[in-house]
Amino acid sequence: MSNPTAAILIIGDEILSGRTREGNAYYLAGELTKAGIDLKEVRIVADDQDQIVSAIHALSAAYDTLFTSGGIGPTHDDITADAVGAAFGAKVDVREDAKALLAAHYAARGAEFTPARMRMARIPEGATLIDNPVSVAPGFTMGNVHVMAGVPNVFQAMVASVLPTFTGGAPVLSRSLRVPRPESEIAEPLRDLAQTYEDLSFGSYPFVTDGNYGVNLVVRGQDEARLEAAFAALKAAFPEGQ
Repeated sequence: MSNPTAAILIIGDEILSGRTREGNAYYLAGELTKAGIDLKEVRIVADDQDQIVSAIHALSAAYDTLFTSGGIGPTHDDITADAVGAAFGAKVDVREDAKALLAAHYAARGAEFTPARMRMARIPEGATLIDNPVSVAPGFTMGNVHVMAGVPNVFQAMVASVLPTFTGGAPVLSRSLRVPRPESEIAEPLRDLAQTYEDLSFGSYPFVTDGNYGVNLVVRGQDEARLEAAFAALKAAFPEGQ
């Protein structure tokens, strides 16, 4: 039986302009792999409502689950909540439970609960909140779309809040072998192994160290016994590997 599938939609001009390094997709991929959920697509769009709505429609229909990252903060360009509302035909307004969380958070710190901060309590009608133990401002779930912050430590906390609610499949296991040969020399025997073990995935990742070429060979799969057999064959084919 195949694993559930997922995609992540990264939202933000700062990612596309190179001002901010994107790391949330990398983190989510690792967590989903451990949970037995296959991340099938990563898409990045600008802070443009039409683009966001279009991407939500496409990705939420194509995969079991869609995660979004970014655009739920207090500034004018944080438009993800409005885009999700538009995608689902839901009204977006300040929600009392989200407002209460934020009001208590800022009161405890002696900080003013400004209109800008109030924006983070705007939630599409019918959504459920995602807990944010780091900075309180919640994410939310609408249908199969989980809307999360772009700040990495907040995103990771929200992932930790949501993942236990999923039923995953079999985690993907992997074994790797470092071979001190250029990729062109290992291509044919690696292809033969990939054909022999068609149910597994073989990857080749070149590197250069002190002017010497090498390649990291990785085999992945869900059946541990089958994986170990393939890895043994890989080591036999490249005995110089480590």
